Amino acid sequence: MARWAPDAALRLERAAMELFLSDGYSKTTVPRIAERAGLTTRTFFRHFADKRDVLFLREREFPDVVRRLLDDVPAGLEPMALALHGVTGAADELEQWREQIRIRRAVIASDPRLQERERLKSAALTEAIRDSLVDHGATGADAALVSSIAVALFDTAVDLWVADDSARTLVSVVTGLRTRLASFAASIENPAREV
Repeated sequence: MARWAPDAALRLERAAMELFLSDGYSKTTVPRIAERAGLTTRTFFRHFADKRDVLFLREREFPDVVRRLLDDVPAGLEPMALALHGVTGAADELEQWREQIRIRRAVIASDPRLQERERLKSAALTEAIRDSLVDHGATGADAALVSSIAVALFDTAVDLWVADDSARTLVSVVTGLRTRLASFAASIENPAREV
């Protein structure tokens, strides 16, 4: 087995996903993942705390990616426009990973502990967006509300995108939900009169 491999984390991730799909998450062990990747369990634990951590390899840096997207936006955007700009940019970054995200989501859906970890990932993304909005001058309350809405929109878009077999892009799904969100906001401003 290889002592050192520059792509070890990605090899372990690929091996784990294959085993999670074929044998199920609960029946897959760390030694089997390492063996499938052609690496040692010691190498596995250099990269991951446990087998659950393999599912979140790509998400470790995702809040930072979104934060950088927001930080690079010129000043002057309102908080919601800024947050949705970041979400749209993040969607563009994920386009190439559709099948991997679909598989990952299927594995996560199979285990309540993984679902909890997924919620923590969404909370970390919300916090990153909130902090960036505050840095751009939004009040704490506005930043909290807007970041929660933006992450809910993003998570919904990803769910719809991976469930859809058409060629629609994630960016187009996000854009469609942005339009619906604007429609919902307009209905708050102009509620139908009660009869």
